[in-house]
Amino acid sequence: MSTSPQTETPYVIRGGIEGRQRLKLLSRIMHASTTSLLDRAGITTGMKCFDIGCGSGDVSIELAARVGPNGHVIGVDIDATKVELACAEAAQLNLENVEFRVLDICKDDPGMPFDLVYARFLLTHLRDPAGVVGAVKRMLKPGGLVIFEDIDFSGHFVYPKSAAFNRYHDLYCTVVRRRGGNPNIGPQLPLLLRQKGFADIKVMIVQPMELTGEVKLITPLTLENIADAVIKEELATREEIAALVQELYDYAANPETLAGLPRVVQAWARAPRFG
Repeated sequence: MSTSPQTETPYVIRGGIEGRQRLKLLSRIMHASTTSLLDRAGITTGMKCFDIGCGSGDVSIELAARVGPNGHVIGVDIDATKVELACAEAAQLNLENVEFRVLDICKDDPGMPFDLVYARFLLTHLRDPAGVVGAVKRMLKPGGLVIFEDIDFSGHFVYPKSAAFNRYHDLYCTVVRRRGGNPNIGPQLPLLLRQKGFADIKVMIVQPMELTGEVKLITPLTLENIADAVIKEELATREEIAALVQELYDYAANPETLAGLPRVVQAWARAPRFG
């Protein structure tokens, strides 16, 4: 397991240990839908896998369990702290078939061709997602598998309506766009894959929502984690954000409100076997 110097990023969500805590929550929320996706896509033993923007490393570790001792998983992220913590967790689990590296997929070559390239909630933050999809195709062996999961914030909602949620929704989408990302990239995934020459494209939509439970905490927690970027862009004051965060936690604590994640688009496809 290795690390290298950290790179700069337009990523609007806080990194480091606090950012990782949010990612661990998000991984628990997404566990059922992501593992179901991996089942459908056909992950098999012995595969060589590449997890881009691996964050807390949870999907990398899941993949390592699926590909077995004859397979191998490389998880990469631009956040050195998250990579270091993922390395420590893998060591605690005595996993020898997974490694984590600090790597910027927009700048660095990961090396070997892979049987699988996976990315969750990555393309939404990138200035050139189509370029990364094209790069992924070059990373794959002929017939190799790509899996993307990404958000569509236009499908994010709560019930009943909440002015605090509407303000959060606007702040999140605005700051992501100002940093060059696209908060609604999810529905574009199948077309991006088709335009880059992938075949056998499949799509699924998921959206975890609950009346109770930690899925309802993702909205106030995300606002806490984008606060620095929002303030830097002069979209809101720290005082307004603090008030909104409290309102959103209060909303989440009410068992008569429905809340959860934005709509999530899952898309998977195969690299061409020839040419």
